[in-house]
Order: sequence, then structure tokens, then C-alpha cells
Amino acid sequence: MYRREIVRFMKFCVVGTVGFVVDTGILNGLIFLGGWIPIWAKAVSFTAAVMNNFLWNRYWTYPDSRSKPIWQQISQFFMVNTAGLGINLAVFGTASGLLIPRLGMKWGVNLAQVIAVGVALFWNFLANRLWTYNDVP
Repeated sequence: MYRREIVRFMKFCVVGTVGFVVDTGILNGLIFLGGWIPIWAKAVSFTAAVMNNFLWNRYWTYPDSRSKPIWQQISQFFMVNTAGLGINLAVFGTASGLLIPRLGMKWGVNLAQVIAVGVALFWNFLANRLWTYNDVP
């Protein structure tokens, strides 16, 4: 059982890495090509990444989680990730406020992004495992 959880965590991390690429790509596009304010760009990019991550986690990380209707799981996943967004935005806002003046916009935004995603990762995995996908033994 412990081995299965490690495999699930590793898959969750792979999915999160893909989500990170989606998130960071959209974030950079909106800021540097679209001229968006970083915190608003972050909210949009994070939402796109959550949608991507739900699909991959539902069908790859937790393929045996099918006792709940998809609408219930996506609702739970979005609630967990909305709380994760709060954590992510608080960390991103604080870190970018400290880093942008010291490192410049590109380095400051992206380092703040890495820090925010890293902190939110553990919340998202544990909360989703214990609530969204709690039907998996």
C-alpha cells in the first residue's frame, strides 16, 4: 500500500510538472506578450493548469477512482485547488514583491512561481488524496 501511494505521488508530481508548464507558459505569455498585471495573469494561468491537472489526475493518477460522479470529483478538485490557489497567490505575491525589485521582472516572477508551486504542491496532494480521491483504497 505504501508503495502505491509513492507511485501516486510521483504521478501527481508528473501531472503537476505538466501543469507547471501550462501555468508558467500562460503566465509569461499574459505578462510579457499581453502586458497583464502579474497577479491577474497568475490567476488565469493557474485556473488553466488546474483544469489540465484534473483531467490527467482523474484518468492517469487515480484511474481506479470511479465511485464518485465526475461532476462531484471536479467540484472537490476545484475546491481543494481554490484553497491551493489562495496559498499559491499569497506565496507568489509575497515572493514576487521581494524578488522583482532585486532580480528584475522575468527572474523575479519566475522564481516566485517556482516557490509558490512548490509550497502548494503538498497541500494539493494531501487534500485531494484524502477528499477528492478518498474512494481509492
